[in-house]
Amino acid sequence: MRDTLKTEPEQPARYKTQSVTRPSKFLRNWEVPQRRSLAVLVLILADVALALAIWLAALIVQGVLGRGELTQLAIASIVPNIVAWMGLRAVLGLYPGYGLDQVEELRRQTFALGATLAIITVFAFASQVGDLLSRILLLGWALGLLVAGPVERYFTKWVMAKAGLWSKPVVVLGTQEVGARVLESLQREWELGFKPVGYFDDRPVPEKGVLEGVPYGQALNDAVTMAQEHGFDTAIFAMPHARREHLATLMNLASHSFRYVVLIPDLAGITNSAVMARDFAGNLGVEIKHNLLFPWARRAKRALDLLLTVVGGLMISPLLIALMILIKLDSPGPVFYGHRRLGVGGKHFCCWKFRTMHTNAAQLLDEFLEREPDLRAEWEQNFKLRHDPRVTRVGRILRKTSLDELPQLWNVVRGEMSLVGPRPIVDAEVPKYGTVYEMYRRIRPGISGFWQVNGRNDTDYGERVQLDAYYVNNWSVWLDLVILVRTVRSVIFGRGAY
Repeated sequence: MRDTLKTEPEQPARYKTQSVTRPSKFLRNWEVPQRRSLAVLVLILADVALALAIWLAALIVQGVLGRGELTQLAIASIVPNIVAWMGLRAVLGLYPGYGLDQVEELRRQTFALGATLAIITVFAFASQVGDLLSRILLLGWALGLLVAGPVERYFTKWVMAKAGLWSKPVVVLGTQEVGARVLESLQREWELGFKPVGYFDDRPVPEKGVLEGVPYGQALNDAVTMAQEHGFDTAIFAMPHARREHLATLMNLASHSFRYVVLIPDLAGITNSAVMARDFAGNLGVEIKHNLLFPWARRAKRALDLLLTVVGGLMISPLLIALMILIKLDSPGPVFYGHRRLGVGGKHFCCWKFRTMHTNAAQLLDEFLEREPDLRAEWEQNFKLRHDPRVTRVGRILRKTSLDELPQLWNVVRGEMSLVGPRPIVDAEVPKYGTVYEMYRRIRPGISGFWQVNGRNDTDYGERVQLDAYYVNNWSVWLDLVILVRTVRSVIFGRGAY
């Protein structure tokens, strides 16, 4: 196909014109039907290899501990156990699992493992062979898969993405601005596996071209033609403001060519998870669960906080001692710094950190802002400075790595904070939160949070508020676990911190 590129002054920079009367070479590559089957095969082989490796590790640990003999029944049960585990993963849609975000994927992986253990236990007692199975071996295998399973799945998808296998072609239909945001999101969240191969507007456009690097068509008929020619079976409708009659017509037309149709509704600011479609006598309803109103959910979150804080605190105690020594050697003053912050229910508490500033920080800030009036706007907007004169040498390292927040583990133990939650704010920031503050008051602030793993200080204040609101609306134990893993990654690379 011969492409022609030119710039149209009346269109935004991200829109470029390109003939799409014929599919490009990139689109023709997706005509291989075995691509999806190969992705499923790679995922299955990776899971088999992991399960066998965990079994071997569990056997070695059992041998080292000398806890029980390895029976022939235990050896014979390895294959059925792995088959049951993988079968349940398949039933829960994890092969290949296109379109599942990290939170939903983690939830399904955990449920599959829990159900596998339940089946094995019931079968063992029903067959009266429970005494012949090593409980330590089985528990070690389960714990190994619980920790290593999500890591293995992420790495496998990453390798497949590099090889061009982890991609399901989808077409997007919608208005330009909304469609552009959807395209950008799909390209950024590569783990979903949705690869946009065509975008089509529901309104006439001057020319066909390229939008966010994706071939840009003109009408739904073009999308139907593309789907029929290349076997694409998934369409995403990004038309939140379309009239019901118009949308129903488009959906009816799409139903003839697309096996899966994803409709993006106009629910911005409400919730994006814990929703379920309901059929009320032919009327579509969306059921929304607010997890934070369930007592068991709050208890589970608190139990997770205490478990990880106590275990993690003991493991990093040598690091804490080393940091305290470095702070004392670097500058005079106390090791810890406490600041009055707002917590759950609007109650104040003392939020602890390692001291990262000189003891005369307030005086230094006033002098600096007086000399540099251009930076006053940065301070008034974010209450932070990228190059803060108050920060000590060790303090810069602590802030870059976020290690200065480790003393907040004590706040978690006291029940004033959580490991994950909205960032703790001061009274002066309440007006910036507006109506979102009432939502903020429902939950303990966190050492880490959704905004920290989505850019941290690279996000502006308005985006931080919206990210905090998203977390409160969409909280789940699975979301907390995903954020904790992303926090480790952000700390290692020091992204967005200063």
